[in-house]
Amino acid sequence: MFTLIIGNKNYSPWSLPPWLLLKTLNEPFKEQQIDLYLSDSKARILAANPAGKVPVLVDDKLRVWDSLAICEYLAECFPAAKLWPDDPKLRATARSIVAELHSGFEVLRHSLSMDISLKQIDYESSPALESDIARIVSIWETQRERHIADGACLFGRFTIVDAFFASVCTRFQTYNVALPPASQAYARHILSLPAMQEWYRAAERERRRPG
Repeated sequence: MFTLIIGNKNYSPWSLPPWLLLKTLNEPFKEQQIDLYLSDSKARILAANPAGKVPVLVDDKLRVWDSLAICEYLAECFPAAKLWPDDPKLRATARSIVAELHSGFEVLRHSLSMDISLKQIDYESSPALESDIARIVSIWETQRERHIADGACLFGRFTIVDAFFASVCTRFQTYNVALPPASQAYARHILSLPAMQEWYRAAERERRRPG
């Protein structure tokens, strides 16, 4: 059985994609949570992963760290789940989108930090932040237009791309980001998934971070 080591569900956006995939796969796994805001947090994370980050997936003696690496490993473990699109060109597009999200959007990450239990508030706009939001909306609008007949997710059915954008959906909800209709419908769909509702309920039970 897998063990997935994650951070706070309120505040750890990188913990969400592999957790959401495992839930979507209906794959039994043990969840080990490390509160990121305690005096021994760093030591506990380093004991789990010398790179000093969560999430970490433990599979017997194997440890896989970094959200994208974990999701790629799950895609290889469960090929029948088709966690990437089947078509090679669509798969290349999907991987490009995830790579862009994984390495970019620094202004959005800083300005609209993930905080699920925070009630909806208005955000402080800036040209750089609006540029990040516009880029994400462009991705969503393009993919929904192309795949609207195939299902409610960006490539029709749920894939790793949607798992990675789930934390963005939480941010857009928290900070009242205005979205065009197709993007708003997509965000609502992702947030309504049973696994996402489970994540939200758990996040609301967590203590808030200091300060």
